[in-house]
Amino acid sequence: MLWNTGENKMIDGLIVSIQFLTRLPIKKSIDFNDEKLSKSIFFFPLVGMIIGGIGGLFYYIFGYFNENIGSFFALLSMIVVTGALHLDGLSDTCDGFLSYRDKNKVLEIMKDSRIGAFGVISIVLDILLKYILISNLEGNIPLILGLAYGNSRLVIAYIMSTKRIAKEDGIGYMFHRSNPKKYTLFGVIGYLIIVLVINPIYLIPLFFSFFVGEVITKITYKKIGGFTGDVYGATIELGEIISLIIFLGVLKWI
Repeated sequence: MLWNTGENKMIDGLIVSIQFLTRLPIKKSIDFNDEKLSKSIFFFPLVGMIIGGIGGLFYYIFGYFNENIGSFFALLSMIVVTGALHLDGLSDTCDGFLSYRDKNKVLEIMKDSRIGAFGVISIVLDILLKYILISNLEGNIPLILGLAYGNSRLVIAYIMSTKRIAKEDGIGYMFHRSNPKKYTLFGVIGYLIIVLVINPIYLIPLFFSFFVGEVITKITYKKIGGFTGDVYGATIELGEIISLIIFLGVLKWI
């Protein structure tokens, strides 16, 4: 059975997933070997839903004053929970890809710790657009944010499992090398069941998140030949945005 490991390895996978995707204070030391990294992929969507749920909780707490304040603190809480890790990846990716240099130079720019003009612009636009989207959402905000952030993590689990990598080093390579296809499949099936039980129409934002993932894949292959950790982060950020945009449209139909 999936959970009958005898050594709580699936629990270790959950902890690895939380430690990788968030800055939540889980201090247990886990060996980042291939088996545990592979199992952690299964929990990526769940961790995304937790991040979005935390944002939704802050929305309701501070939304008591008004929806703008609620939206601000919802977004701020999710940035804090993730440690702005994926925003950093987005900025590095934009600096590199929009430089229009050759592959090696793009990778060098992305590795540079200094942020460029395109990186700053991408972060500002990302945060501003998310704030506008969240402030215009209606209904069950924790659920919507949970699914939007779960969608993007499911897409990145799929990409880590199936798409090429640009270089054989870094955290992204470690996850790709762990060959997590089996646990990604389990994660996809479990997540689809959850979404279908909640409301089948919520599959539409998920579909568009996967579509954006494929578009980013095509661009990434052309620019640098494969994914890096920074591009994974950028894909998560853009997946969150497209999910929120589509949720905003879907909610008007219900």
